[in-house]
Amino acid sequence: MPTINFITSCILKHSQNNQYAGQDPFDGLNSKLFDLFPNLKKGLFGLAWIQLHKRLAINLRPLCAVPKKRNPKGIGLFILGLLEDYKATNEQIYLDEAIKLADWLLTQQSDKTIWQHSCWGYHFDWNARAFFVPKGKPNIITTIYVAQALYTLSEVTNDKKYSEPAIDSAHFIVKTLYKECDGRQFFGYIPGETAFVHNASLWGAAWVAKVAVLTNNQQYKQLALNAARQSVSEQGADGSWVYGARHHHQFIDGFHTGYNLEALRLLSDELQTDEFEPAIAKGLSYYKTHLFEQDGTAKYYNNNRYPLDMHSVSQAVFTLLKVGKMPDDFTMAEKVINRAIQTLYMPKKQRFIYQKNKYFTNKVDYVRWTQAWVYYSFAYFNHQKMNSTKSAVIEQH
Repeated sequence: MPTINFITSCILKHSQNNQYAGQDPFDGLNSKLFDLFPNLKKGLFGLAWIQLHKRLAINLRPLCAVPKKRNPKGIGLFILGLLEDYKATNEQIYLDEAIKLADWLLTQQSDKTIWQHSCWGYHFDWNARAFFVPKGKPNIITTIYVAQALYTLSEVTNDKKYSEPAIDSAHFIVKTLYKECDGRQFFGYIPGETAFVHNASLWGAAWVAKVAVLTNNQQYKQLALNAARQSVSEQGADGSWVYGARHHHQFIDGFHTGYNLEALRLLSDELQTDEFEPAIAKGLSYYKTHLFEQDGTAKYYNNNRYPLDMHSVSQAVFTLLKVGKMPDDFTMAEKVINRAIQTLYMPKKQRFIYQKNKYFTNKVDYVRWTQAWVYYSFAYFNHQKMNSTKSAVIEQH
């Protein structure tokens, strides 16, 4: 079986060879066919078209003239991975690459004449059951991962060119996405929508909390606490969270549960509060018990292992190492990675498949959803493993 280090370098090389451009599960509406019929993007046809491309194991995008493009969130993930490799090796090539990608991200901000502050969205029109999001309209998750990448880079380079937009993004999140409706206080996913989704709100809270500390902003600290308390108040008695409040959001899955826990951990660390420790402990226990199998398989849902998906694996690495932090969590993360390599890695193509279902496998190469996440999570794992090995050697001496 190939090593984690080898796979990490192969995925980076594969992505670099393609200029980090690729296809995405949700990019079907980028088809040039819609240049002729733009009105079909919205409504049932647009939703069905996206789902067809997402779910079909055969990639119709070349036939339907859907171009390969860079995704801002995917680029943010690659930057975070490159910085892990840079910290682990001190090789300038990783930092230089991260800077190049960050400079590109600075040019991809959503229209500031509309949104006033730094924010980012997807490179495609996105039709979901709850809303239609045009290309470039900012969303909270893309904005936060880009902001994290830029801020982490600024910590290495001491360049305010990267830290200033990262910090500015919190102003967008507060001024545009903070909601008080239906008896809840939370951060919304996109401007103008009131759907309550735990992972989006908690990540918004975590980033606003970090910026509140950086800028000594007490109002932002309070808003972050309000949103965190809201999600914690709706945590199940068993430690679980459903995805969100709407009727079609009543499912429990692995990577969104992991998002919730990682965001709560970051918020608690930044605000130096132990208020949420019981919720984190209960949530982590549920996560480890119900969202993995004995052999290390990362399940998609609490009640169904399928589809097997590298998103679940990658988030498991971050949740176990950043939230769990114990030696057995590290062992579990390595077991999860090795199981994923056995079941989802294609050695000849040196990349991971998208999803394995019970009766079929979808091998489409998705950059933002699959390869970028794998690269960042594996680079993070490699760096943490190196650090733990160094610590063990120092203790022995």
